[in-house]
Amino acid sequence: MRDDLVFFGLQREPFGKHFQVEDGWVEPSREQALSRLVSAVTSRQHAIVTGEPGVGKTVAVRTLSAHLADAHFRVVYVWNVSVGRRDFYRHLSIALGFEPKGTAAGVFEAIQRELRNGWVESRVHPVLVIDEAHCLPDTTLQHLHVLTNFDMDSNPMLSLVLVGLPELKDRLKLGVHRSLLTRIGTHVELARTTPDDTAAFVRNRLEYAGARADLFASDAMTTAHELTAGVPRVVGLLADACLRLAANKTERLISRSTVRQAWHSLPMS
Repeated sequence: MRDDLVFFGLQREPFGKHFQVEDGWVEPSREQALSRLVSAVTSRQHAIVTGEPGVGKTVAVRTLSAHLADAHFRVVYVWNVSVGRRDFYRHLSIALGFEPKGTAAGVFEAIQRELRNGWVESRVHPVLVIDEAHCLPDTTLQHLHVLTNFDMDSNPMLSLVLVGLPELKDRLKLGVHRSLLTRIGTHVELARTTPDDTAAFVRNRLEYAGARADLFASDAMTTAHELTAGVPRVVGLLADACLRLAANKTERLISRSTVRQAWHSLPMS
């Protein structure tokens, strides 16, 4: 175990990626947004999730997946999207569990058949989560609405969840993508945290790791929020660096000066 974790009496890394959704903390404003996302998918609709890097888009997807019962929903996650349409559908085929064979048209038809069979045979609704969707080539993005078309667009057998940077919404507004945009009923935009939310986020993660008392002075936490601009991923990186530095200094309550010193050790400072 890391020396700084031992120094502060922690049982696990507080800011690693291994935490479970139920152990995380969601501020009220984000909780409402995530509820809208879950509601859209459980209603078999399409949705987009946008936000700047590090604000928690992937955590939102994990939260969505955790709220969907396995007996009724099948979440398929695709992230390698900066490829052509044929390769995209090949990746999707593999994610669905079968080997893509034949022409691009044949692979596409096999995907729709797999999705339809899952619904007809077991009433399991597939949810296709496409991460980094802002990187999709136009030819692939233009074709997604065709993938969702079942029974002359009368049977919603697939829900799309497009996840990406804010420019994804701007791209969807372009005329060539209007067929897809008009099918999307929910937009969840994840913002940066407030000062109070930043402090609550750090406190929650430290408690998850076993902290029995506050490890940051109040002014230190304010400084951490100002330096990170409330981006949760960066907050976690800074807080982790603070733990290491404070342990080296045998500082039990992390001070504002330690926060500033730790910040200058990070590449984004």
